[in-house]
Amino acid sequence: MINRAGLAWLLLGLIWGTNFVFIKWSTETVTPMQVALVRVIAGFLTVAAYALVTRQLKLSHLRHSVHFVVMACLAAALYFYGFAEGTALLESGLAGAVSASIPLFSLLAAVLFLPEEKLTTNRVLGLLVGLVGVTLIAKPFSGGLGDSYVLGVLWMILGSFSLGVSFVYARRFVTPLDLPPAALTTYQLGFASLILLAVTDKSGLGALYDDPTSFAVLVFGLGILGTGLAYVLYYYVIGKLGAVRASALTYVPPVVALFLGALFLGEGIVVLDYLATSLIFAGVILVNKRPKSQS
Repeated sequence: MINRAGLAWLLLGLIWGTNFVFIKWSTETVTPMQVALVRVIAGFLTVAAYALVTRQLKLSHLRHSVHFVVMACLAAALYFYGFAEGTALLESGLAGAVSASIPLFSLLAAVLFLPEEKLTTNRVLGLLVGLVGVTLIAKPFSGGLGDSYVLGVLWMILGSFSLGVSFVYARRFVTPLDLPPAALTTYQLGFASLILLAVTDKSGLGALYDDPTSFAVLVFGLGILGTGLAYVLYYYVIGKLGAVRASALTYVPPVVALFLGALFLGEGIVVLDYLATSLIFAGVILVNKRPKSQS
């Protein structure tokens, strides 16, 4: 029987899986940095309104602002921008496949910074298998792909690394604060909005008003659903399941992204890409496999 944490885990994975198609559509109208900016602001306004109505926000929370700023960088600004750049250069399904490496980076950070997380044989093997999968998707030795393909993979790896590390940081420094998920999300996205507003070139954003579909996809699909609601679920899942187990939700988005990319964007994925994705999944399974003594 699936409990509430399990349902939230699955729903978050499904939401994040649709994000790759939404990003692909959005970057055809505005720049990747602008995509990150608009989705963060839309998500922030949505969650902030809910948090205000439910009286979850308190001035006393701001004494923890240094943690909110770190999370704003790791789990919002850098993560969203990296994924937007990567998805713009790759097919959405392949971008989703590379994102499956998030738990591998989460494990590396957990082993370094969480005393309770140990580097077992399964986890070492999982890291190596996952690395092979990511390398196969990157196709570093294949000709004819162009620099943009490799650059797209590197952007996705940067975003995956940033989010993977954020799971561990949140587990160690943020969830122990025992603040409501909507409040945590509001502070994180609020600071991320300020960061992105400071570094984003706003010229060309008006194109969204001339394209209602892109506006709806970016504001409602990526902003309200894929950012606002997603991060309320994110903090809830981390608090209930822990950093490493929660990061395993990235089993779901790559599968959803591959399916939706083929269905709505006509993307063709070759056998090697499926093999590489399977290796990444296998690596994540090994990384999250518990020793017999703990099962």
